[in-house]
Amino acid sequence: MTDHQGDQQQSYVYPPPPAYAPPPPAPAPGHRRAGRPVALIAAVALAAAAIGGGASALVRELTGPEGTGGTGVAGTTVSQSSKGTVAGVAQAVSPSIVEIKAASASGQSTGSGVIITADGEIITNNHVISGASQIKVRLSDGRTYTAEVVGTDPGKDLALIELQGAKGLKAAALGDSGTVRVGDQVVAIGSPEGLTGTVTSGIVSALDRDVTVSKDEGRQQPDPRQGRPFEFGGQRFNGDTGDSKTTYKAIQTDASLNPGNSGGALINMNGEIIGINSAMYAPSSATGSTAGSVGLGFAIPINTVKADLDDLRSGS
Repeated sequence: MTDHQGDQQQSYVYPPPPAYAPPPPAPAPGHRRAGRPVALIAAVALAAAAIGGGASALVRELTGPEGTGGTGVAGTTVSQSSKGTVAGVAQAVSPSIVEIKAASASGQSTGSGVIITADGEIITNNHVISGASQIKVRLSDGRTYTAEVVGTDPGKDLALIELQGAKGLKAAALGDSGTVRVGDQVVAIGSPEGLTGTVTSGIVSALDRDVTVSKDEGRQQPDPRQGRPFEFGGQRFNGDTGDSKTTYKAIQTDASLNPGNSGGALINMNGEIIGINSAMYAPSSATGSTAGSVGLGFAIPINTVKADLDDLRSGS
């Protein structure tokens, strides 16, 4: 009995230790570590997205807005503090607008152009450089370059020229003329009468106007006081357009355009080019100081330009 009671006391005083309790189920291999790697992967993904977004923004800044074909560069957009103002647009875009002097057997004509690449590709009107034996281009900072014709499209009154030995230029950001509405505020920049970098403003007066111009201005130079002859609404303006003609859809604007504005830029309030100024009306009876813009100007939509760039670059 004594030994048996001792056994009971031993059994009572020293119960089975907790160590012998069934352990909790073991987690699957790697389960306890999964939470941290998942969080880490998520953080890395977020960081990568942030970096990617910043890189994309930088690429867009360097190549221009979507749809420009990589023709814009940093520095041509309007600053936030000046956005929506004529002064802001002028400051941002003026470095991308040039004066063009084209010499031919019949004399010298003056027009404008828009820089579209940093190495000196410039869009202008075909009639500005047609028949030219020498082309000189003056930048907004006064630098002068010789230019060569890359390609022309008389049917659209467009030409692409390239500066010799240029680099690091400020190219314009090409916008989307398909989003332009009647009444939108616009800015025009060009070199009317050789006054480089002249800025005027107005609105979009109408869209899809049928404008008819001559295909080849190399045969003669128009009266510089009247501007280039064109036809609109069944009427002739600024003289005779000749026998070889072409008709294109144009943006109409009341921004003041004068001879020399041809090939320059029509710009929206975000600093994007929406058209290439191509024709303007000056009363045929006006002479001297009374000649000039009467608020009837036309620009080739920039979407037409962008669709034609590959052909112009190929020299076709």
